[in-house]
Amino acid sequence: MNPIEAALKTSNVILCVGPGGVGKTTVAATLALRSAVDGKGSLVCTIDPAKRLANSLGLAELGNAELRIADPVLEGASGQKPRASMHAMMLDMKRAWDDLIEQRAPADKREKILNNRFYQSLSTALAGSQEYIAMEKLCELRMQRGYPLIVLDTPPTAHALDFLDAPDRILDFLDNDAAKWLLTPALAAGKIGLKLFNLGSSYVAKTISKFTGTETLQELANFMLHMSSMYEGFRERAHQTRALLEAETTSFVLVSGPMPERLDEAVFFHTTLLQSHLRIAAVVVNRVHPPVPQALWAEAKRLPDELRKRVEATLNENDHLASQDAKGVAKLAELCAPTPLVLVPRFEMDVHDLTSLWNTSKFLFGEAHIEPATPAR
Repeated sequence: MNPIEAALKTSNVILCVGPGGVGKTTVAATLALRSAVDGKGSLVCTIDPAKRLANSLGLAELGNAELRIADPVLEGASGQKPRASMHAMMLDMKRAWDDLIEQRAPADKREKILNNRFYQSLSTALAGSQEYIAMEKLCELRMQRGYPLIVLDTPPTAHALDFLDAPDRILDFLDNDAAKWLLTPALAAGKIGLKLFNLGSSYVAKTISKFTGTETLQELANFMLHMSSMYEGFRERAHQTRALLEAETTSFVLVSGPMPERLDEAVFFHTTLLQSHLRIAAVVVNRVHPPVPQALWAEAKRLPDELRKRVEATLNENDHLASQDAKGVAKLAELCAPTPLVLVPRFEMDVHDLTSLWNTSKFLFGEAHIEPATPAR
């Protein structure tokens, strides 16, 4: 059985991972589409700020809530009546963080956290916060919704560890020993003590306040104080998330391009996933240039000389690109063995609608193939 097809049948969570700009959003949407048409209901969740998923699904926009794709739309794209439903959503990072605080923070601390300047940075800009909230949302969807399959289009992180270690990095931030050492008197003092202490009696606090201002330190102390009551909940959810990633019913699809600048990143992702004992269904090599068909060379020879030369120059350039891509594919096959590779061609038109997603699925499922080129030397 094709490895992608097998993953859809045996998994209830699939994460599309890999470096940015290689087509993870397209692959994620394609998997959810194919799953629904074939009879397994699906939800695809993206964190793509360019909103390409909404466009490819024929929607004006996606939001932080699941939206069902109409069955006639799915049928029009695939030519088949879908046997299950497909939903889609685009995670709003700030909204998701706010929802998390509103659901889990003590009632008397919610507004104080939401209005805190350090929380604003955590929920919008802190390294790892996007990856963390994506995993939080995945865990919530898996535990509280009844979707047979959830496909997550992961954030465009530069390294696999940015995504896999996000829960631990957020916990480290909230449990930072240096910050606790500095702020312990204030944290221990409570609300009244904070006002009296004002973070001004410590030599270290006085020194830092010259650069940040006493008000900034006060706000940081307030943030740490209010968030401390949620730390155990964050830690418990981090363990749940890790268990979800390691489950037998969770699969990873690593998406890469064949170009040289992407190969090292893809191999690093692959190695990291294996070392983390996570299940990799396949490596999808996307946007591979296929070799020029012999029929086009024959047609070019029948053209007038000047036109023939220009056309043949273009064909030669395409053949060179195909040869370079074949070299990259061969390297990935060698370094990622025995994980199977699935090749998807570079299409003449960008993948921008459900019909093109369906055409992409034919390559992912082995119903269409790329004729291999000769690798460049």
